[in-house]
Amino acid sequence: MAIGIIPARFSSTRFPGKPLALLAGQPVIRHVYRAASRAASLSAVWIATDDERIASAADSFGARVIMTRPDHVCGSDRLVEALEHIGCGPADIVVNIQGDEPLLQTGVIDRCVRALEQNADADWTTLIYPLENGADADNPNVVKVVCDLRGFALYFSRLAIPFNRGGTGLPVRFGHAGLYAYRAEALRRFASCPPTPLEQSEKLEQLRALEHGMKILCVEVERAYPGVDTPEDLEHLEALVHHNQELLTRNHE
Repeated sequence: MAIGIIPARFSSTRFPGKPLALLAGQPVIRHVYRAASRAASLSAVWIATDDERIASAADSFGARVIMTRPDHVCGSDRLVEALEHIGCGPADIVVNIQGDEPLLQTGVIDRCVRALEQNADADWTTLIYPLENGADADNPNVVKVVCDLRGFALYFSRLAIPFNRGGTGLPVRFGHAGLYAYRAEALRRFASCPPTPLEQSEKLEQLRALEHGMKILCVEVERAYPGVDTPEDLEHLEALVHHNQELLTRNHE
């Protein structure tokens, strides 16, 4: 069994109330839920929140909702609490779907789930995409990843890795898109591990998994669609979908 969970909180330093902000006349989280609900690999999709306003909005468009504690410091902790309500077996798959990515494409969820089902060595799967823009490579808000020859993550960083010491023949740099599929047992194990030095240095929780010896298999996709971190991001997406309605409608038919 594979299920999707969308962690959603109202409080945000850069954009309070972000899940309920309107894009093309609908809340951002509704666009995410619609896209996730169309994934063939998922038997159910839940919204996990600590806020009654988000829960009420989710109820209004027919979403399954789980109320969680308000003191979680990251989305994966909220997922673990949600699992206790849902009741997943250790071999079941849980997909962590970012609630601020309204242009999420349904097919990438299915690809992550399928890759995890087909690779017994993997504890998690996640998405990566080629970085073609030099500015993105140098942007610390764009997380980079390097993988081994089998596609398992070696390291994630905010720096432009790998470093091209020779000046020629640089391998393709990959950015990381924050959608994860986990085996339920691996997610619970991850959440029970204490924070680690590299995680705290880079502020990237996936490094905790690597530091504790877990295996993250990376699934390459063509591109990462922009998410919503700030009100300015939302304005950019509003203009983008105004001129490209198919970015929303192809997942919402």
